[in-house]
Amino acid sequence: MAIPKPERRLVLCADDYGMSAAVSEAVLRLVRERNHPDHTEARGLGATSVMVLSPRWHEDARPLSELRGMLDVGLHLDWTSEFALAAGHGLGLGAAMRRALFSGFDQAAARIVIERQLDAFEAAWAAPPDHIDGHQHVQQFAGIRQALVEVVARRYGARAPWVRVSRPQARLDVKGQVIAALGANALTSAAARAGLPVSHTLSGIYGFESQPGAYARHMAQWLAQAPDGALLMCHPATKAEAGDEIGPARVREFEFLAGPAFAEQLQASGVRLVRGSGLYGVRPGA
Repeated sequence: MAIPKPERRLVLCADDYGMSAAVSEAVLRLVRERNHPDHTEARGLGATSVMVLSPRWHEDARPLSELRGMLDVGLHLDWTSEFALAAGHGLGLGAAMRRALFSGFDQAAARIVIERQLDAFEAAWAAPPDHIDGHQHVQQFAGIRQALVEVVARRYGARAPWVRVSRPQARLDVKGQVIAALGANALTSAAARAGLPVSHTLSGIYGFESQPGAYARHMAQWLAQAPDGALLMCHPATKAEAGDEIGPARVREFEFLAGPAFAEQLQASGVRLVRGSGLYGVRPGA
């Protein structure tokens, strides 16, 4: 008789909430249509990360608040989007990566930016974030990661939100290698010294390619290979917005995550989708 494989727990996190109406609507629909109404377990999204510099954030916080308790809602720290550029502290991704690699961001300036984004999150959400991560993984860039750990430890103490570490699985492609090299180990070490909870392995990394069925094949591989406790990021949207270079990929992700094939893959893989706050640390306010 075959011995059943141990169940693995994964956190499916939708990034970029508030970026556009299409992104926010996709997240809301995935939560409403997939998650259990008793709030104890996620069948779909277990977390979403919010872009508070977007002018949509205060408006989009209202419908998200109706789902409070069904998923973790966190801050998507932003240094590289058009919103960050408009706010005066932003850089293009290439420039931000070069700064992180060669000189590091000024920590005092980074602390101010982080505090402002946390203030903007809490002003609309009326509660601290459940977690903190970063748009294009800036949360672990040199200078930003040190400031982040300091701010979170001081601001939240023993009730600190969990912090995403962008550490892909051991078998890495070039994109995964670059993401990890930008500070995964350093952020983990700094958070451990400060007593902050962090996520585990990061999954969901791919090249946003457009070949038919590519995302379904990627998902099957991620579900098969991700270890217990991994965070699987996604970027859904109900339609492609002008100027969004990964807009078509966002639509493909949403259509797959909302469809029956994803549910079938979950059942076949032995994966249970959960909230990060129940896996990585105590949820603020719990």
